Amino acid sequence: MRRLWIKVCGLRTTDTLTAALDAGADAVGFVFHAASPRHLAATDARALAAAVPPGIEKVAVFLHPTQAEIDAAIDAVHPDWVQTDAVDLVSLRLPAGQRVLPVYRSNRPAPAQRVLPRRFLLESGRSGAGERADWNEAARLAAAGGLVLAGGLNVGNVADAIAAVLPFGIDVSSGVESTRGVKDAALIRNFVNAARAAHARVASSSLGVIEQ
Repeated sequence: MRRLWIKVCGLRTTDTLTAALDAGADAVGFVFHAASPRHLAATDARALAAAVPPGIEKVAVFLHPTQAEIDAAIDAVHPDWVQTDAVDLVSLRLPAGQRVLPVYRSNRPAPAQRVLPRRFLLESGRSGAGERADWNEAARLAAAGGLVLAGGLNVGNVADAIAAVLPFGIDVSSGVESTRGVKDAALIRNFVNAARAAHARVASSSLGVIEQ
């Protein structure tokens, strides 16, 4: 069974970036949204992105950005992925070849499975607020492609989420914070460990069913 893709989002300091890398995250997210407590200025993001080693994916995260915000963040981070609501992508101009991670939300109609992109994210109605996405809808969409599950995940529920949804990946932010907007190294480590263990159990269970 393939490796579970884990993204730790909303990183703002070198210490918490290091914690995510040491824990074994596959991707790190930098938020560019002034209303968020996790917002990064482009200059600060540039320094953090420079510390991300090869093989770890960088995700620039937005919510209804202007073209100028997109341009500044891409110039600073050179992201592997641009993540924003799917409706935003219609009007944005992105560099040729730029990969995108469209965000769909549980409180809005999702597209038909046949038109879903290769990789996409399902989130709750409000990003970064600890609100859980609809896992039933997530499981339905995950059957069609590379769904990344976000919204309200934490060390206490990530195992149930993985078992219920069988996602391609998971995305955590508020669930690894000691206070709103402040990441905690121990919570990051515990979350990633719990997610890896849960995914291994699902893989083992699936293998047992096949062998029978």
